[in-house]
Amino acid sequence: MTDTPFSGFPPEALDFYEELEADNTKAFWTENRHVYERAVKEPLLALCDRLAEEFGAAKVFRPYRDVRFSKDKSPYKTAQGAVLGTAAGAGAQYVQISAAGLLVAAGYYEMASDQVKRFREAVDDETSGEGLAGVLAAIESAGHTVHGDRLKTRPRGYDEDHPRIDLLRYKTLTAWHEYPPEPWLHTAEAAEVVASTWREMAPLNTWLERNVGASHLPRR
Repeated sequence: MTDTPFSGFPPEALDFYEELEADNTKAFWTENRHVYERAVKEPLLALCDRLAEEFGAAKVFRPYRDVRFSKDKSPYKTAQGAVLGTAAGAGAQYVQISAAGLLVAAGYYEMASDQVKRFREAVDDETSGEGLAGVLAAIESAGHTVHGDRLKTRPRGYDEDHPRIDLLRYKTLTAWHEYPPEPWLHTAEAAEVVASTWREMAPLNTWLERNVGASHLPRR
């Protein structure tokens, strides 16, 4: 993606997004696009190149919001993200830079109905279900957060007193860690922080790939 080696995100990247949050307009973007290109996009591409051999090819998201169906017509995203390892059925790794710092995540951010069905069947199974519980406990013990969309009540067909009822309520499942701005963010050390975080989250992706996999439904 780029020939520039990764040396961290400069402080201007965080300043850029702090200012964009206050002035999310085409005028601000046009005037400061060179800052975005130099301080945000180029370091992110270099980071993806640095991590691609271990974690897979990257998809860098567009900085523009899709406002067609949104009441919020702000034209630009206030964070820049990329996802690595996007093979069908495999859990992806996500990284994002914003004014808040660096967000590192993994897992299934979305699941189709057939994936949710297989997920619940695997959670219901004593062996694979306890395996997931152990994976999530280890991720939380490492200081990361487990998150996902959840039903407020029990899913249909499962008893309220199921030993893993909390896991059965999930419709998506991810692990994430938001690192606030610290000096290492502006150095090459940031790449190792991202990599080590993904390694600690990798068992979740492995479990999801083995027990859920890709959706077999036609794309909308």
